[in-house]
Amino acid sequence: MSAENAIAEHWGKGDVYALILSALEKAGKSPDALTMEDLAPVDHFHARGFAATIDLADSLPVKASHHLLDIGCGIGGPARYFASRFGCRVTGIDITPAFVEAANKLTALIGLEDQVTIMQGDGADLPYADSTFDGAYTQHVTMNVADRPRFFAEAFRVLKSGAFFALTEHGLGPVGNPHYPLPWSNDGSGAYLMAPADTRRLLEAAGFTEIRMENTGEKYLAAYRRMMELAAQGALPPLGIHILLGESAPEKTRNAARNIEEGRTHPVQVICRKPL
Repeated sequence: MSAENAIAEHWGKGDVYALILSALEKAGKSPDALTMEDLAPVDHFHARGFAATIDLADSLPVKASHHLLDIGCGIGGPARYFASRFGCRVTGIDITPAFVEAANKLTALIGLEDQVTIMQGDGADLPYADSTFDGAYTQHVTMNVADRPRFFAEAFRVLKSGAFFALTEHGLGPVGNPHYPLPWSNDGSGAYLMAPADTRRLLEAAGFTEIRMENTGEKYLAAYRRMMELAAQGALPPLGIHILLGESAPEKTRNAARNIEEGRTHPVQVICRKPL
Protein backbone atom coordinates (compact mmCIF):
# COMPACT_ATOMS: atom_id res chain seq x y z
CA MET A 1 0.00 0.00 0.00
CA SER A 2 1.35 3.43 -0.94
CA ALA A 3 1.93 6.07 1.73
CA GLU A 4 -0.94 8.14 0.29
CA ASN A 5 -3.35 5.21 0.39
CA ALA A 6 -2.29 4.34 3.93
CA ILE A 7 -3.05 7.89 5.07
CA ALA A 8 -6.42 7.83 3.31
CA GLU A 9 -7.23 4.49 4.94
CA HIS A 10 -6.25 5.87 8.36
CA TRP A 11 -8.61 8.82 8.10
CA GLY A 12 -11.69 7.41 6.45
CA LYS A 13 -13.06 3.87 6.60
CA GLY A 14 -16.48 2.57 5.69
CA ASP A 15 -19.48 4.73 4.89
CA VAL A 16 -18.67 8.05 6.55
CA TYR A 17 -21.85 9.66 5.22
CA ALA A 18 -24.05 6.94 6.72
CA LEU A 19 -22.23 7.30 10.04
CA ILE A 20 -22.96 11.03 10.08
CA LEU A 21 -26.61 10.52 9.12
CA SER A 22 -27.00 8.05 11.99
CA ALA A 23 -25.47 10.53 14.45
CA LEU A 24 -27.73 13.29 13.12
CA GLU A 25 -30.76 11.10 13.74
CA LYS A 26 -29.61 10.43 17.32
CA ALA A 27 -29.21 14.18 17.77
CA GLY A 28 -32.77 14.78 16.55
CA LYS A 29 -31.69 16.48 13.32
CA SER A 30 -33.56 15.78 10.07
CA PRO A 31 -31.48 15.53 6.87
CA ASP A 32 -34.32 17.30 5.08
CA ALA A 33 -33.88 20.53 7.04
CA LEU A 34 -30.18 20.70 7.89
CA THR A 35 -28.22 23.87 8.51
CA MET A 36 -24.48 24.35 8.66
CA GLU A 37 -24.86 24.93 12.39
CA ASP A 38 -26.49 21.49 12.73
CA LEU A 39 -23.50 19.88 11.02
CA ALA A 40 -20.83 22.04 12.67
CA PRO A 41 -20.02 19.67 15.59
CA VAL A 42 -18.89 16.95 13.17
CA ASP A 43 -17.97 18.43 9.81
CA HIS A 44 -14.99 20.54 10.89
CA PHE A 45 -12.85 17.44 11.25
CA HIS A 46 -9.70 18.92 12.75
CA ALA A 47 -8.55 19.84 16.23
CA ARG A 48 -10.84 22.41 17.93
CA GLY A 49 -13.40 21.87 15.19
CA PHE A 50 -15.71 24.74 14.23
CA ALA A 51 -14.07 27.22 16.62
CA ALA A 52 -10.73 26.80 14.83
CA THR A 53 -12.34 27.40 11.44
CA ILE A 54 -14.01 30.58 12.71
CA ASP A 55 -10.71 31.83 14.16
CA LEU A 56 -8.98 31.22 10.85
CA ALA A 57 -11.74 32.88 8.83
CA ASP A 58 -11.65 35.92 11.12
CA SER A 59 -7.98 36.37 10.24
CA LEU A 60 -8.27 36.16 6.44
CA PRO A 61 -9.09 38.87 3.86
CA VAL A 62 -11.73 36.86 1.98
CA LYS A 63 -14.03 38.60 -0.51
CA ALA A 64 -17.23 37.44 -2.22
CA SER A 65 -15.42 37.51 -5.58
CA HIS A 66 -12.73 35.09 -4.40
CA HIS A 67 -12.21 31.48 -5.40
CA LEU A 68 -10.52 29.63 -2.53
CA LEU A 69 -8.79 26.25 -2.31
CA ASP A 70 -9.22 24.03 0.76
CA ILE A 71 -6.32 21.53 0.72
CA GLY A 72 -7.20 18.43 2.70
CA CYS A 73 -10.81 19.51 3.05
CA GLY A 74 -12.06 16.46 4.95
CA ILE A 75 -15.85 16.24 4.81
CA GLY A 76 -16.15 19.83 3.68
CA GLY A 77 -17.35 21.77 6.71
CA PRO A 78 -14.80 24.61 6.42
CA ALA A 79 -15.37 24.92 2.66
CA ARG A 80 -19.12 25.23 3.22
CA TYR A 81 -18.60 27.74 6.05
CA PHE A 82 -16.30 29.98 4.00
CA ALA A 83 -18.66 29.85 1.03
CA SER A 84 -21.69 30.72 3.14
CA ARG A 85 -20.02 33.37 5.30
CA PHE A 86 -18.23 35.26 2.53
CA GLY A 87 -20.34 34.41 -0.52
CA CYS A 88 -17.24 33.12 -2.30
CA ARG A 89 -16.54 29.92 -4.25
CA VAL A 90 -14.50 27.14 -2.63
CA THR A 91 -12.87 24.13 -4.22
CA GLY A 92 -11.86 21.39 -1.82
CA ILE A 93 -9.49 18.50 -2.40
CA ASP A 94 -8.87 15.51 -0.14
CA ILE A 95 -6.97 12.26 -0.43
CA THR A 96 -9.65 10.17 1.35
CA PRO A 97 -12.41 8.84 -0.94
CA ALA A 98 -14.92 8.30 1.88
CA PHE A 99 -14.51 11.92 2.95
CA VAL A 100 -14.97 13.25 -0.59
CA GLU A 101 -18.16 11.23 -1.05
CA ALA A 102 -19.55 12.43 2.29
CA ALA A 103 -18.48 16.02 1.59
CA ASN A 104 -20.36 16.21 -1.70
CA LYS A 105 -23.50 14.63 -0.26
CA LEU A 106 -23.49 16.98 2.74
CA THR A 107 -22.92 19.97 0.46
CA ALA A 108 -25.99 18.92 -1.53
CA LEU A 109 -28.05 18.62 1.66
CA ILE A 110 -27.11 22.19 2.58
CA GLY A 111 -27.77 23.42 -0.95
CA LEU A 112 -24.31 24.87 -1.64
CA GLU A 113 -23.41 22.88 -4.77
CA ASP A 114 -23.12 26.08 -6.83
CA GLN A 115 -20.42 27.47 -4.52
CA VAL A 116 -18.58 24.41 -3.19
CA THR A 117 -16.88 21.69 -5.24
CA ILE A 118 -15.07 18.77 -3.60
CA MET A 119 -12.80 16.32 -5.42
CA GLN A 120 -10.34 13.57 -4.60
CA GLY A 121 -6.67 14.34 -5.01
CA ASP A 122 -3.28 14.86 -3.40
CA GLY A 123 -2.23 18.23 -1.97
CA ALA A 124 1.32 17.54 -3.12
CA ASP A 125 0.18 17.16 -6.73
CA LEU A 126 -2.64 19.65 -7.25
CA PRO A 127 -4.65 19.20 -10.50
CA TYR A 128 -5.10 22.93 -11.09
CA ALA A 129 -3.50 25.45 -13.41
CA ASP A 130 -0.99 28.02 -12.23
CA SER A 131 -2.40 31.18 -10.62
CA THR A 132 -5.95 29.83 -10.26
CA PHE A 133 -6.96 30.74 -6.69
CA ASP A 134 -7.34 33.97 -4.70
CA GLY A 135 -6.45 32.21 -1.47
CA ALA A 136 -5.84 28.77 0.01
CA TYR A 137 -5.85 27.17 3.43
CA THR A 138 -5.08 23.79 4.96
CA GLN A 139 -6.19 22.77 8.45
CA HIS A 140 -4.31 20.06 10.33
CA VAL A 141 -3.19 18.30 7.17
CA THR A 142 0.55 18.85 7.09
CA MET A 143 1.25 16.45 9.96
CA ASN A 144 0.67 13.71 7.36
CA VAL A 145 2.66 15.35 4.56
CA ALA A 146 5.99 13.64 3.91
CA ASP A 147 7.19 16.04 1.22
CA ARG A 148 6.52 19.41 2.81
CA PRO A 149 8.58 21.41 0.26
CA ARG A 150 6.54 20.00 -2.62
CA PHE A 151 3.26 20.58 -0.76
CA PHE A 152 4.12 24.25 -0.20
CA ALA A 153 5.45 24.64 -3.73
CA GLU A 154 2.17 23.33 -5.16
CA ALA A 155 0.15 25.72 -3.01
CA PHE A 156 2.36 28.59 -4.17
CA ARG A 157 2.00 27.56 -7.83
CA VAL A 158 -1.81 27.51 -7.94
CA LEU A 159 -2.21 30.83 -6.11
CA LYS A 160 -2.52 34.17 -7.85
CA SER A 161 0.03 36.88 -7.07
CA GLY A 162 -0.87 38.57 -3.81
CA ALA A 163 -3.05 35.65 -2.63
CA PHE A 164 -2.97 34.41 0.94
CA PHE A 165 -2.02 30.94 2.17
CA ALA A 166 -2.98 29.81 5.68
CA LEU A 167 -2.32 26.67 7.63
CA THR A 168 -2.97 25.25 11.07
CA GLU A 169 -1.01 22.32 12.39
CA HIS A 170 0.50 20.61 15.39
CA GLY A 171 4.17 21.38 15.03
CA LEU A 172 6.90 19.36 16.68
CA GLY A 173 7.71 20.63 20.15
CA PRO A 174 11.19 20.99 21.69
CA VAL A 175 10.97 18.10 24.17
CA GLY A 176 10.82 14.94 22.10
CA ASN A 177 8.61 12.69 20.03
CA PRO A 178 4.86 12.73 20.71
CA HIS A 179 2.93 10.04 22.54
CA TYR A 180 0.69 7.94 20.27
CA PRO A 181 -2.00 7.17 19.23
CA LEU A 182 -3.05 10.61 17.98
CA PRO A 183 -5.79 11.68 15.58
CA TRP A 184 -3.36 11.74 12.62
CA SER A 185 -1.46 8.52 13.41
CA ASN A 186 -1.97 5.45 15.57
CA ASP A 187 1.69 4.65 16.08
CA GLY A 188 3.78 7.39 14.46
CA SER A 189 3.67 5.92 10.97
CA GLY A 190 2.61 8.46 8.36
CA ALA A 191 3.34 11.32 10.76
CA TYR A 192 5.79 14.04 9.69
CA LEU A 193 5.68 16.74 12.34
CA MET A 194 8.01 19.69 11.95
CA ALA A 195 9.16 22.40 14.33
CA PRO A 196 7.41 25.72 13.63
CA ALA A 197 10.73 27.36 12.79
CA ASP A 198 11.32 24.75 10.09
CA THR A 199 7.81 25.27 8.72
CA ARG A 200 8.56 28.98 8.44
CA ARG A 201 11.85 28.25 6.68
CA LEU A 202 10.17 26.00 4.11
CA LEU A 203 7.40 28.51 3.45
CA GLU A 204 10.06 31.14 2.77
CA ALA A 205 11.92 28.73 0.50
CA ALA A 206 8.69 28.14 -1.45
CA GLY A 207 8.46 31.90 -2.03
CA PHE A 208 5.90 32.97 0.57
CA THR A 209 6.34 36.29 2.39
CA GLU A 210 4.68 38.23 5.24
CA ILE A 211 4.64 35.08 7.35
CA ARG A 212 2.68 35.48 10.60
CA MET A 213 2.77 32.60 13.06
CA GLU A 214 0.54 32.38 16.15
CA ASN A 215 1.02 29.92 19.01
CA THR A 216 -2.39 28.28 19.51
CA GLY A 217 -1.37 25.65 22.05
CA GLU A 218 -3.47 26.96 24.93
CA LYS A 219 -6.61 27.06 22.79
CA TYR A 220 -6.13 23.48 21.69
CA LEU A 221 -5.26 22.30 25.16
CA ALA A 222 -8.47 23.83 26.54
CA ALA A 223 -10.52 22.11 23.82
CA TYR A 224 -8.93 18.73 24.48
CA ARG A 225 -9.49 19.07 28.22
CA ARG A 226 -13.14 19.93 27.66
CA MET A 227 -13.62 16.84 25.49
CA MET A 228 -11.91 14.73 28.15
CA GLU A 229 -14.24 16.10 30.82
CA LEU A 230 -17.31 15.29 28.76
CA ALA A 231 -16.03 11.78 28.02
CA ALA A 232 -15.34 11.14 31.72
CA GLN A 233 -18.91 12.21 32.51
CA GLY A 234 -20.35 10.08 29.73
CA ALA A 235 -21.73 13.30 28.29
CA LEU A 236 -20.21 13.41 24.80
CA PRO A 237 -22.94 14.50 22.35
CA PRO A 238 -24.17 12.08 19.67
CA LEU A 239 -22.73 14.38 17.01
CA GLY A 240 -19.05 15.32 17.17
CA ILE A 241 -15.66 14.62 15.63
CA HIS A 242 -15.20 11.80 18.15
CA ILE A 243 -17.53 9.64 16.02
CA LEU A 244 -15.03 9.90 13.14
CA LEU A 245 -12.05 9.12 15.37
CA GLY A 246 -13.66 5.85 16.46
CA GLU A 247 -13.21 3.86 19.64
CA SER A 248 -9.72 5.22 20.25
CA ALA A 249 -10.99 8.82 20.41
CA PRO A 250 -10.57 9.14 24.23
CA GLU A 251 -6.97 7.91 24.16
CA LYS A 252 -6.09 10.07 21.17
CA THR A 253 -7.55 13.11 22.91
CA ARG A 254 -5.64 12.42 26.13
CA ASN A 255 -2.38 12.04 24.22
CA ALA A 256 -3.00 15.19 22.22
CA ALA A 257 -3.42 17.16 25.44
CA ARG A 258 -0.45 15.50 27.13
CA ASN A 259 1.82 16.23 24.18
CA ILE A 260 1.03 19.94 24.36
CA GLU A 261 1.48 19.99 28.13
CA GLU A 262 4.86 18.25 27.87
CA GLY A 263 6.12 20.37 24.97
CA ARG A 264 6.12 17.46 22.53
CA THR A 265 3.80 19.26 20.12
CA HIS A 266 3.44 22.95 19.37
CA PRO A 267 0.14 23.94 17.67
CA VAL A 268 0.36 27.00 15.41
CA GLN A 269 -1.72 29.02 12.98
CA VAL A 270 0.25 30.47 10.07
CA ILE A 271 -0.82 33.07 7.50
CA CYS A 272 1.39 34.23 4.64
CA ARG A 273 1.21 35.58 1.08
CA LYS A 274 2.42 34.94 -2.42
CA PRO A 275 4.16 38.19 -3.40
CA LEU A 276 2.67 40.53 -6.01
